[in-house]
Amino acid sequence: MKGGHRKPSKLDSTDASLYGFGPPGSRNPGSGPTPNVVVNHASRVGPGAAGPNSVVPTVPPPMGAVEPLPLFRDVPISERQNLFMRKLQICCFQLDFSDTLKSVREKEIKRQTLLELVDFIQSGSGKITEMCQEEMIKMVGINIFRGLPPASHENTGQEATDPEEDESYLEPSWPHLQLVYELLLRYVVSSDTDTKVAKRYIDHSFVLKLLDLFDSEDPREREYLKTILHRIYGKFMVHRPFIRKAINNIFYRFIYETQRHSGVGELLEILGSIINGFALPMKEEHKLFLVRALIPLHKPKPVAMYHQQLSYCITQFVEKDYKLADTVIRGLLKYWPLTNCHKEVLFLGELEEVLEATQSAEFQQCMVPLFRQIARCLNSSHFQDSSKDRFVLQVAERGLFLWNNEHIVSLISQNRQVVLPIIFEALERNIQSHWNQAVHGLTVNVRKMFMEVDAELFDECERQFSEKEARASEVEEQREMTWKKLADVAAERGGDNMVTV
Repeated sequence: MKGGHRKPSKLDSTDASLYGFGPPGSRNPGSGPTPNVVVNHASRVGPGAAGPNSVVPTVPPPMGAVEPLPLFRDVPISERQNLFMRKLQICCFQLDFSDTLKSVREKEIKRQTLLELVDFIQSGSGKITEMCQEEMIKMVGINIFRGLPPASHENTGQEATDPEEDESYLEPSWPHLQLVYELLLRYVVSSDTDTKVAKRYIDHSFVLKLLDLFDSEDPREREYLKTILHRIYGKFMVHRPFIRKAINNIFYRFIYETQRHSGVGELLEILGSIINGFALPMKEEHKLFLVRALIPLHKPKPVAMYHQQLSYCITQFVEKDYKLADTVIRGLLKYWPLTNCHKEVLFLGELEEVLEATQSAEFQQCMVPLFRQIARCLNSSHFQDSSKDRFVLQVAERGLFLWNNEHIVSLISQNRQVVLPIIFEALERNIQSHWNQAVHGLTVNVRKMFMEVDAELFDECERQFSEKEARASEVEEQREMTWKKLADVAAERGGDNMVTV
């Protein structure tokens, strides 16, 4: 794991004047412009229109004046809210983590202050006022909302790789950032947090900026973001449609524009939990989300990076409403890879999970195109990748494993009059010429299974296959004879003038 230094961003600054803060208790904003990273809260009023309940944050003291503040337990209860505000001021400082020897004292003071704030919120020792809540969310925004450094593949021009196989970028300011995220999480999950008040500060603008951070390359940050957004979705019911729509938009941009995003897997994990809670009958909005966003997510090249989470979401839909099985299976066939064998193996695994939740009526609607594709997979000559320290199934082998699933075998047996004629030729080709012994053995087992279930149908398919082979042999012989005659005629008319290739 690498903790490289990120490029400076336009949003980065250590200048306290950029916060737009005024002196303590003042109603006048500071002289510096407010940066665009500060959340536009629903409760904030415009300049010159400050109401009696409006709150203007305070200016952090100069860097040289940063001093440790007393602990909460060392001050009277009546002074704790004021101390909370003063600690928030210290935490508004942006410190330079590109140099580990720079501002060491200030970094430690801020870290200890953040720890104290987390403990104060978590202990529930005192319900913080609305003013403190607003200032705390502003402090959180100042720390976490920032310009992300370019991704490693953007610097090199290479395609995005599996994060498990490559070194991940680690945010150098994580010692502070983690505590800020922990503070936000404790605030959101706290039983003392009133959603009617908190939704003024954790508003749509705040949620959108949280979602933007999912593109961070640091997996630790994405894990915190996943937990926090999931908790916000659960607690703030008013935000639920907006969050689903915003995630939709991220997926659309990823699928149709960039095909590069670090947090697709984490967003799908959140959605897996959300889908699990969908009420029945399922809303049309949710079905459109399946068709327009989830199924097309099979198209991008880096699908392997998030396929496990995607497969879970897809399966959840089918388990919730089995009538969606036909839509899902046809969607998989639409995006079935043509040349990427590893993706084919992933698709076959997902297909098995979907078929497990599929009923007979839906199976019959899609079985013809489905088994045409499976027949192509059975004849795949994909070679096992032994260059990596992980086992990769062959496409043909993974396809034949479908017959190890009792529910799928039951569906096939009920519809064998349609299925067997489609795949019989693929089975015979494997027995005749497939190079891999494991595939050959599995094919023999499947062939034997069909023979035992319906010997008459099997004999009929075998007869038709033999006739087809005989006709193909006759056509080949006729073609060779025709070419021989042409060569003979050409030789008689003047072989000296023939151009041979």
